[in-house]
Amino acid sequence: MHAKREIVAKGKRVEAPQPFAREEHLRSILDAVPDAMVVIDERGLIISFSAAAEKMFGYREAELLGENVSRLMPSPDRERHDGYLRRYYETGQPKIIGIGRVTTARRRDGTTFPIDLHIGEARLGEDRVFTGFIHDLSERQETERQLHRLQSELAHVSRVTTMGTLATSIAHELNQPLTAIANYTETARELLKSPDPATLAIVQEALADCAQQSIRAGQIVRRLRDFISGGQPERRVESLSRLINEASAMALVSARERGVEVEISLDQDADAVLVDRIQIQQVLFNLMRNAMEAMEGSRTKILKIRSAQDAHGFVRVSVSDSGPGLDGDIAAKLFHPFISTKATGMGLGLSICQTIVRGHEGRIWAEPSRLGGTAFNFTLVNAGVKDG
Repeated sequence: MHAKREIVAKGKRVEAPQPFAREEHLRSILDAVPDAMVVIDERGLIISFSAAAEKMFGYREAELLGENVSRLMPSPDRERHDGYLRRYYETGQPKIIGIGRVTTARRRDGTTFPIDLHIGEARLGEDRVFTGFIHDLSERQETERQLHRLQSELAHVSRVTTMGTLATSIAHELNQPLTAIANYTETARELLKSPDPATLAIVQEALADCAQQSIRAGQIVRRLRDFISGGQPERRVESLSRLINEASAMALVSARERGVEVEISLDQDADAVLVDRIQIQQVLFNLMRNAMEAMEGSRTKILKIRSAQDAHGFVRVSVSDSGPGLDGDIAAKLFHPFISTKATGMGLGLSICQTIVRGHEGRIWAEPSRLGGTAFNFTLVNAGVKDG
């Protein structure tokens, strides 16, 4: 039997709880925590699985004790998890521990969902354990989708109003030089009906004035374009794999339900990129959602996301699908504004993607994919490559 112990709390002596009672008390506290909690040992084997985790993943704790935690992960994290642990033990450099990240988890029925994952490390005697606190982002994402729909409706009204105002402004600004060009051209045409040395000199002067007015019109367009673009993005060194994981957690949340098989293959030697994180995630999100929608009516639905080192200090990112591919007429002007493959699309998504990528000194293009559909590629500055 354990000897009774007493402790002093606020001047009063109270009996300390026995080990079994303490364990039960701790378990009751953990079961009340709303976020899921999973504890693993150094080998990645599950040693504790909270009640919230049972509800979230659809497993009973007894089913998972002693199982590898990768069972709760979709590909490619499932196959790579043990390697992540080994690399941490060898280098001591954490990729997630103490940092937190948005990623994707896998339920018992195979469906995937976005999560916010935070991992802590602790010592139990000579043993090392890792505790993961998991928050399901599905509900928040649905709320955000509803807000996004409302914002889209408001944005549509705003765009129509803004485009009307912009069109009026452009028409007003360009009216003078275009009218002048028309007048000078008409004058030159009339004078050339009976050309002589005197009229030819006037025609040359009129054509020179036309050239000046066309330059003025181009300057007006450039000034408006510069005003709309709003300057250069704020770029920092970021992990490309983290950007892709976070974007895919949101963009591909319903992939399995739609029958889409997702494959992610990333070059860890080309992971550091110089980017504006939000803007590049917008590009990734748009390309992934476009790929999903392109395969809506396809029998085979495969989406591949890859990264690799590219020439001249760049990293190439590819998003490929097994959809029907692009019509030749559309492909030629795919990145032009107001060109869309969707019946209800405004045709601005890919144009915005191109603007963002070019603002990052990269390029973006589409080509037929080996899956039979379309592969969208874009390049980013490789921050891991030093000049010279």
